[in-house]
Amino acid sequence: KTGQESLRGLVFFFGVLFIVEVGLLLQFGVDYRLVEAGYIGETLRLGPLSVALRLAVPCLVALALTAALAAVLHGTSYGRAIRAVAQDSFALRLMGVDPVRVKAFAFGLATATASLAGALLIMIGPVEPAMNREYIGRVFAIAVLGGMGSVGGTLAAAVILGVAESLTATFYGPSWALAVSFGILLLTLAVRPAGLFGQA
Repeated sequence: KTGQESLRGLVFFFGVLFIVEVGLLLQFGVDYRLVEAGYIGETLRLGPLSVALRLAVPCLVALALTAALAAVLHGTSYGRAIRAVAQDSFALRLMGVDPVRVKAFAFGLATATASLAGALLIMIGPVEPAMNREYIGRVFAIAVLGGMGSVGGTLAAAVILGVAESLTATFYGPSWALAVSFGILLLTLAVRPAGLFGQA
């Protein structure tokens, strides 16, 4: 039953994704769009190192968001309920907690997180309605590699795959970057099926 609910949720997600993408294409067209802000072209200098603020700001905000999300999931009653409903919603109902309400809260939290991620993404570079296809595979690989339900594992997996893709793109060309990421994912799952930080 849990697997059927997950499958329905996945189908619903892709249905909404398709509708939103078509709506954006009809409204804004296929052209790339970007935002202008005073600090986007600035550079942060730390001794011999220089980092563009358009990259530093999203990185710092993403780290803070990850820490806040981990605190919510592990330090609040709603967070523990979200983790519990993912394992056994019937048992949660027996404990007097409404699974539907918990899932609604989790959906709202996920939507807010994704919205903030999109706002950070448009700071890094121009975007267009169909560019989600470039990230769905990477997001899936990061979530599975880190371990389903592990916030720290997700962060570690994102760093591992990000560094691997950057090195591959630098030395072997961008066309190999995604293949290397999924190669790392497959090798890791062959040794540890639950992911790096997932519970077997």
